[in-house]
Amino acid sequence: MGPSRSVSSERPQGQGSDRLCPSARCEEGAILLGIVGKDGVVGYVSPLITVDQDFVRQAHKGRAPEKRFRFSQPCIEGGCRQWTGSRCGVIDRALQATEEADTPDVWDGVLPKCSIRSRCRWFAQVGRRACTVCPLVMTDVEP
Repeated sequence: MGPSRSVSSERPQGQGSDRLCPSARCEEGAILLGIVGKDGVVGYVSPLITVDQDFVRQAHKGRAPEKRFRFSQPCIEGGCRQWTGSRCGVIDRALQATEEADTPDVWDGVLPKCSIRSRCRWFAQVGRRACTVCPLVMTDVEP
């Protein structure tokens, strides 16, 4: 399945939030942020592309799409179980885990071409440090 057949390059419609969550579900209208490589590291897709219904249908065949791709959608803040009351807890836990494991910077100081950085919730919270762990984060779709 190639992204060029099943996604459009238009911006998502109806974005109510200024910030984008970089760890969202595979749903129509989501941004395809990246593709998870065999090494488990996310390779980013640029320019911004929006997932359409055909992509969602194809992506749900086999393993969970969130295990193979990373998606972005508007941050819903308090409507999300990851919201701490003032910020997203995912990036804080990811940074803590990589610091404890002494994980090397996968970008060697050069940030990837990310299509959402200017509106990314994680980047807004912790800056460039978010970009050092972002490619290692896998979205958990368990209820």
